[in-house]
Amino acid sequence: MEHVYVIGHPLAQALLTKLRDKGTSQAGFRHTLSQLGMLLGYEIVGRMAVEGIVVETPAGPAKGITIPEHGDVLVISVLRAAIPFAEGMLEVFPDARQGVVSAKRVQMDDAESAGYNFDVRVDYSVVPEIKPGTVLIIADPMLATGSTVLKALGEALKKGRPKRVIIATVICHSMGIGRVLKALPEAEIFTVAIDPTLDRSGNILPGLGDAGERAFSSD
Repeated sequence: MEHVYVIGHPLAQALLTKLRDKGTSQAGFRHTLSQLGMLLGYEIVGRMAVEGIVVETPAGPAKGITIPEHGDVLVISVLRAAIPFAEGMLEVFPDARQGVVSAKRVQMDDAESAGYNFDVRVDYSVVPEIKPGTVLIIADPMLATGSTVLKALGEALKKGRPKRVIIATVICHSMGIGRVLKALPEAEIFTVAIDPTLDRSGNILPGLGDAGERAFSSD
């Protein structure tokens, strides 16, 4: 699919396997999410344009490159599972501005029969100004039906129109991909896997469970 990039790097796939494993500890889950965030950050940079420059070394001039888009990145974390995921991404974009959106689906008894058209409640939103040259990254480990990501994206776009919109996830379902690209055809989606099934509640299967609970549960 155009604008959808599935990261097949062996390390990304090995980290995904660790996330899926129900035996992975809470701390291990958060750390692995952070590692995957960093890997996706590198993949995003790999699709940024570069410009040639010349710098002066102690021994004379040398050709090099700069990455203009790298200097104006805004990362929006969809709370709460995206916190460690975005932290890893910020290792690649250390000068990025940050925002957060607390967006939660209003659960239905049978989401499947309702076409998975969830209402999404936003409890908290802080998004900096978006400039015309900004690369906006919405970070959320799971893109299932698309309802939550689209709500977070809508909150972000109230602050301006960016140069690029990137959805960074770990696991997607085709429904969420389709809904995002229908609403914003120019969006780019970076993910590590596209899983085949949604259950009647709109959760991805086989997925990895509730990422927020696995990262932050008090159990």
